Amino acid sequence: MKVFISLFLSVLLLNSCSPKITQEMKESTITYQALSRGFYLNVEIKGDKMTIIRERDSLGKDYVLNNADAQDLSKLYGKVNLKELNDYKGPTEKRFYDGAAIGTLMITYQGKSYNSQGFDHGTPPVEIADFINKIVSFTEK
Repeated sequence: MKVFISLFLSVLLLNSCSPKITQEMKESTITYQALSRGFYLNVEIKGDKMTIIRERDSLGKDYVLNNADAQDLSKLYGKVNLKELNDYKGPTEKRFYDGAAIGTLMITYQGKSYNSQGFDHGTPPVEIADFINKIVSFTEK
């Protein structure tokens, strides 16, 4: 009986953590931007809605994330430490000589903005690489 109760409480606790992350992401505005002289990409995600803009001064194209993609992104979002986002450094520096577009991530949550430092588009900081790569993968579909 004790094993059953422990198992039940463990499952309940695990399930109660997932919606919190999903709710936090729903309340956030996530903006990934990569730009250089000849390249522009702006992805904005609010909940399960996403807008992709590929050219400066143009209107974006709106999409709705399917449940699997939204859930995957939510799990990766849960691994991002907003307070440390500005401290993450990119592993390469090609953006300094036009070898790569400059990528940045901005997350607005509860009225406060959290920004990353600039990094090379295609090689984000290790701490947020999975999250950024998932966002970029949506633009390649």
